[in-house]
Amino acid sequence: MARKKANVDEALLKVALGYQIAEITEEYTEANGELKLVKCKKTKKDVPPDLKAVQMLLGGGENGISALSDEELEAEKQRLLAQLQEKEGGRVETNAKAVPKKTVKKAKTPTEKTAAEK
Repeated sequence: MARKKANVDEALLKVALGYQIAEITEEYTEANGELKLVKCKKTKKDVPPDLKAVQMLLGGGENGISALSDEELEAEKQRLLAQLQEKEGGRVETNAKAVPKKTVKKAKTPTEKTAAEK
């Protein structure tokens, strides 16, 4: 069973990275009741990387988000929201609630007067 999993993982990695295959095209003709090889063409084909395979390698499996419990998912959500709020320095809107924006009071310069002082 472990060997089969290793083969699947190896094949998935190959598809995720892309690979090259050799393709042989042969043309035959019939002469005197026998098939005779007329042309043999060898080419190499590049198979591009597959994004679905990359996604499976990076996010899937037992260590992915799908393995987290509801509590772990909520904790991760809160951690990411807090991190986003720190970077943005402001208000972050979510579906559930708005995270309040930090307010910064501006210091008055000696030449500024408030409306009460005027």
